Amino acid sequence: ISVPLSFFAGIGGASKEGILIKGSSYIETLSKPSVVVFDKTGTLTKGVFKVTEIVSENPNLLKFAAFAESASSHPIAAAIKKEYGKEIPPQNNIREIAGSGVEAVIDGKKILAGNAKFAGVKPVNKDGTVVYLSIDGEFAGYIVISDEIKEDAPFAVSALKKMGITTEMLSGDTYKTAVSVQQTLGLDKVYAELLPEDKVNKLEELITNSSGSVIFAGDGINDAPVLTRADIGIAMGGLGSDAAIEAADVVIMDDKPSKVVTAIKISKRTMNIVKENIAFALGVKVLFLILGGFGFITMWGAVFADVGVALIAILNALRAIKRIK
Repeated sequence: ISVPLSFFAGIGGASKEGILIKGSSYIETLSKPSVVVFDKTGTLTKGVFKVTEIVSENPNLLKFAAFAESASSHPIAAAIKKEYGKEIPPQNNIREIAGSGVEAVIDGKKILAGNAKFAGVKPVNKDGTVVYLSIDGEFAGYIVISDEIKEDAPFAVSALKKMGITTEMLSGDTYKTAVSVQQTLGLDKVYAELLPEDKVNKLEELITNSSGSVIFAGDGINDAPVLTRADIGIAMGGLGSDAAIEAADVVIMDDKPSKVVTAIKISKRTMNIVKENIAFALGVKVLFLILGGFGFITMWGAVFADVGVALIAILNALRAIKRIK
């Protein structure tokens, strides 16, 4: 009784912290990580972007970008639409290419908006995320968008490293942006300019070479395949896409990366309680069986060994519901 109750109490304790664990089986895997891999945008950073620079000789560049991104829910698209600041009529000829950008036909012109490879241009050396645009096959300019690191992200990374867990980051952004985040937070490794399938391949490598479980924390629709493949997928439930939340094993409701640390601590405590209960219950029963064989145990002793031990183990299991300090 106490073993499943310990898991249920652990899930309840996690929910008090705003962490939804989707099943008991994930607690054991979550308790023994060797690597925690983060997505960047919306996970380690706020995902609240602002346009900081527009470089183009075309006065309609921002308009074309806003129209092309009108159907996208990505934070970068939201920043471009906010900067445009005008009503955008419904657009029908838009196709989103995961991990690359969007293709659209605006005012009879073919627009490509996305990363440098997608737009067919050489990348520029800028701090922040750069959206490149081509119009009818000709490079038209680029828009620079900046993001901020979440306040508790440095604590999350340092706390994980103190626990002996390797911290890494997978990002579709440029190497310069990714390395800037790495240096700010002290991440062990970063991998940048990755498409969704590249993220899955990189995670496969980490899982193959890892001695423990590999945790991935992300929030976007592009992260759903990685969240599914990881030993434990953790989604940011506030800004996260429905696909990411559906694919994840754990959901953090307030989008704080530090809650990854809390989830691991709760899982470790829960597993310790489970082991304590198993050792205590079996140990007392074996002891009382031996003593009973020599005639030292009365009927009351047998009742304690059965019902009493069960009650003590249940009370111990309830410790898992307490909040982590």
